[in-house]
Amino acid sequence: MKISVFHTPELTPTEGFPDCAIAIDVLRATSTMATALAAGAEAVQVFSDMNQLMQTSEQWAPDKRLRAGERGGATVPGCDMGNSPLDCTPDRMGGKRLFISTTNGTRCLERVQAAKIVLAGSLINRAAVVSYILKHQPETIWIVGSGWEGSYSLEDTVCAGAIAHSLSVHHPEVAEGNDEVVGAIALYTQWQNDLLGLIHHASHGQRLLRLDCHDDLKYCTQIDTLDALPIQREPGVLVKYQ
Repeated sequence: MKISVFHTPELTPTEGFPDCAIAIDVLRATSTMATALAAGAEAVQVFSDMNQLMQTSEQWAPDKRLRAGERGGATVPGCDMGNSPLDCTPDRMGGKRLFISTTNGTRCLERVQAAKIVLAGSLINRAAVVSYILKHQPETIWIVGSGWEGSYSLEDTVCAGAIAHSLSVHHPEVAEGNDEVVGAIALYTQWQNDLLGLIHHASHGQRLLRLDCHDDLKYCTQIDTLDALPIQREPGVLVKYQ
């Protein structure tokens, strides 16, 4: 089993895909997706383009869809919600499809959607991601952070490190596919007992604090609190792994 970490979608190899790709956007897309599916959403459908989201979601009855749009951390006008996992309550999500477009996370998922297996990982569902990998033993794994508009982000790298660290503990034959794996694990081991503190240093964490999203930061920096694992059923559509 060989693991490679890429800090942004733009840094992934231009040719070929792994057996398994794990897309990460801790703040907040993949945290929101996992929470929505745990709360009973029928599926999550991702878009990088808001116009395409609106056109596709029009084909669904209003009582069977929710539109989530976020740009720059703020809700896109005309959407039912932004990108907060705290809005994903069972009474709101139950039986509906969440159509979502965000600044970074949905772009990351689109980049890796041709992989044989595509998962959405976050700190809150780290154990579910690791459990799936250990059970299915894919030979090659990419852990891809969403970053922020093409640049490095602390929160996605520490999550990649949390996943890689747990896999290396439970599977001694894990091989490091690039140096970024070593760096990500080192970041996680340094900050594993104060993940919220780390996120307060992160540029996107500070951006969300300015938008009064402190409760989102506290929620998204919990680890292993959710057993829901979003897995791609068809390109762009994720469901809860059973």
